[in-house]
Amino acid sequence: MVALTDVEVEALGSHGFFVRDGFLGDAQALAARAAALARVDAGTLRPAGIRRGADRSLDAAERGDHIEWVMPGAASELEALWLRFQALGDAVSSGAYLGLGRFDMQLACYPVGTHYARHRDAFPGQSNRRLTAIWYANADWKPEHGGVLRLFPEDTGAPVDVAPVLDRLVVFLSERLEHEVLPVHAARLALTAWFYGRGQ
Repeated sequence: MVALTDVEVEALGSHGFFVRDGFLGDAQALAARAAALARVDAGTLRPAGIRRGADRSLDAAERGDHIEWVMPGAASELEALWLRFQALGDAVSSGAYLGLGRFDMQLACYPVGTHYARHRDAFPGQSNRRLTAIWYANADWKPEHGGVLRLFPEDTGAPVDVAPVLDRLVVFLSERLEHEVLPVHAARLALTAWFYGRGQ
């Protein structure tokens, strides 16, 4: 079970995001990291595109990560994260009244030298993503490894940097918060869930 604290609910409403450490716990976090690394080593990830449909293209100057969509039941170690994301969606729906429904889950690996330019996760005019939740799988992360997530909260005007350390969760409103991934100097792993509204 996942429950939001009053501080997290307030932060999501006021700033558009919150950060939580220890989302899975040490043992499950290391198992999920190993499962993610195994997928990377198996060569199943592909360069990520930008935009959707007929407008989709590859542009490493904009986005350099390699991705794979993760389905429920694909691997037991990632299934624990899937179920935890599902519980998170329920908790945000009840605690922050967002009315979330289904979600997609994606594994992303950023090779050395890549980044992701400033953007929002919601696509105007389409069935929008409402909430983004990013879980990091980077053990022994150090500042010199780069790959920091930079958030741009509307209420402060000052960017907020979040280090992508193992078992850290970042949750933010997809339509509201611009963000970017700063240049990566050591391979960077993340698993992201994008939640949609009920009925979408």
